[in-house]
Amino acid sequence: MGTDKRIVLASDHAAIGLRRAIAAHVASKGWEVEDIGPQTPESVPYPEQGAAAAGRVASGDCRFGIILCGTGQGIMMAANKVRGIRCGVCSDTFSARMIRQHNDANMLSIGARVVGEALALDIVDAFLSAEFEGGRHATRVDMIAAMEG
Repeated sequence: MGTDKRIVLASDHAAIGLRRAIAAHVASKGWEVEDIGPQTPESVPYPEQGAAAAGRVASGDCRFGIILCGTGQGIMMAANKVRGIRCGVCSDTFSARMIRQHNDANMLSIGARVVGEALALDIVDAFLSAEFEGGRHATRVDMIAAMEG
C-alpha cells in the first residue's frame, strides 16, 4: 500500500483511549495506520508527539496525520511548526470538512477532553472523505506556504 492510504496517529497521555479507537476505526476503512503512541499512561510531552507525527506527514511517509491531546490545541500548535504541515483542531464535522476542502489540511487535531468518541469518529470521517477544492483556495494555501520562509 502506498502513502496515499497511510496515516499516522499520535497523542499525549490524555488521549490514548480515543487515539486507539480512531486507529481501529480508520484501519477498518482500509487505511494503513502508523500509531506512534504513547502506549502507556505515563506523562509524555505533547509537543514531541505532535512534531513526530508531523515529521512523518511532511516527509511524505504518511498522507495524513491525526493527533490528539486534552484540548487538541497544544499538539496542533507543535505540529504546525513543522514545514509543510497544515493542521487544524476540530470539534465538529463542518470544520473538519472545510480544513480539507479550503485549506488542504494534511493533519487533524482533536481534543480528547472536548469531544466524545462517536463525534470524534464522525470528525475523522468528515476529514478523510473531503477533497481539496483547489481554485481560489490554492492561491491562499500557497500564501500560507510562502510564510514558512
